[in-house]
Amino acid sequence: MDAMTQPQPIAPALVSAFATSGTLRASINLGNPILANKDAATGEPVGLSIDLAREFARRLGVGIELVVFEKAAASVEAVKNEKADIGFFAIDPARSEGLRFTAPYVLIEGSYLVREASELTDNAQVDRAGQRISVGAGSAYDLFLTREIRQAEIVRLQGAAAALAALRSGQVEVAAGIRQLLEGEAQREPGVRLLPGRFMVIQQAMGTPASRGAEAQAMLAAFVEEMKASGFVADALERHGIEGAIVAPAAH
Repeated sequence: MDAMTQPQPIAPALVSAFATSGTLRASINLGNPILANKDAATGEPVGLSIDLAREFARRLGVGIELVVFEKAAASVEAVKNEKADIGFFAIDPARSEGLRFTAPYVLIEGSYLVREASELTDNAQVDRAGQRISVGAGSAYDLFLTREIRQAEIVRLQGAAAALAALRSGQVEVAAGIRQLLEGEAQREPGVRLLPGRFMVIQQAMGTPASRGAEAQAMLAAFVEEMKASGFVADALERHGIEGAIVAPAAH
């Protein structure tokens, strides 16, 4: 595979811009099963974001440290606060301060889950007075809905599992989240169903602290484009059995 050819030498200053401690620290969010999961046998993080992080460290010629979080917001903050050198996030204006994003490498659908008996049949019906929508606090869909929802109430909870539990318990009428995760919830236990289609497309990108400089940002952006074009991202999605995500188109 082209992505696994011997990397070209990289200027020491550029290596240092990323691996300030001599090791590349990658912020990993286990709250998004499309990007990362725990291996059932070993308990170690596995997935597309880990594969990309390891390949980028290989290009730099440095070791890697995975800095693992259960929620997106904590993963973002680690990079913003320079406790990690790179991360894997949904692109959102609310996250832009102090971060620089690449173009997306995968696109993920955000959808709504309702109880089976709900009268809701369409995404457009969700934003009405009296409707409560549970979300994982600080997630991409929380940020999106905070800007877009006008009449319904957003109930922010700690993580996707809590947001789904709130729907089943009757605390809310709707749960918002990653379509793949919601499909899994509907298959696990009857009583809930997905509304058709999607309310947003989540653009998953790599990011680095803005302080690392324009040259470092350009290198990370070029890396993502190569990973898409070479088939690395598509192969990783297939290898990890991921559905519900597509490889993003090349950046213009």
